[in-house]
Formats: sequence, C-alpha cells, structure tokens
Amino acid sequence: MARTRISVLVVAIGISVLAFLLVVAAWQNDRTITSDEGTATAEVLSAGRLRSAVSFITPDGVTHNPQLGVLYPTNLIAGQRIDVEYNKADPDLVRVSGRDASVAIIPAASVIVVTWLIAGPAQLILRRREQAHR
Repeated sequence: MARTRISVLVVAIGISVLAFLLVVAAWQNDRTITSDEGTATAEVLSAGRLRSAVSFITPDGVTHNPQLGVLYPTNLIAGQRIDVEYNKADPDLVRVSGRDASVAIIPAASVIVVTWLIAGPAQLILRRREQAHR
C-alpha cells in the first residue's frame, strides 16, 4: 500500500510540474517573440481547440505557414483574418496578436488543482486502508 501511495504522490507531482513548465515555456516563447517582434495579418487555414494553422506573409514577401500552428489559438475560425506577432528571426514562432502566456495560467492551474483534488483524497483512502490492514 505504501508503494501505491508513493506512486499517487509521484504522479500528482509530475503532472503539477508539467503544468508549471507549460506556463514557463509559453512565457519563454512570448519573450522570444517580443525580443524581435514582427507583425502581420494572417489567414486561419484550420482552427481547432488546441492547434490552429495560419498563413501569413512577412515584409520580405515570404509566405509562412508555421508547422506547429499559432500560439494561443482559442476562438479562431477557419477563413478568419487575424493579426499575429512573430519572431523576425524565426517566423514559425507566432502568436495571435494581443494574447500572451497569461492565457495559459488558468488552464494550467486548473489541471494542478484537479490533480490534487484527486490525489489528496486518494492518499487519505490509501492511508486508511493501510492502517486497517495493520
């Protein structure tokens, strides 16, 4: 039983760390974009909850269609024209204009809270079972 409790704890800590790192990575992407920022109008080619594809033309006339899509893609619609901000040195690093890492905080925090709302009671139940078997 002690191994199970430790496993639950390790999984909960792992999920929490990953959610935190997601926010840190989003913040780092924002810093990279802001450090050498370009702006353009992009067309949304496909829109999904987690990934949306866009296409935009930089001032040098090159069309970019970032393989990983656009950062912070919520509420986009295919065919829509949106303003984007991108890193001039790496135009594949692009975000919807006006959005930043702060939009990742609530989902990440929600994942952490739900994880611990499950792991906490699970720990208590496992501890009680362990004590009952003694």
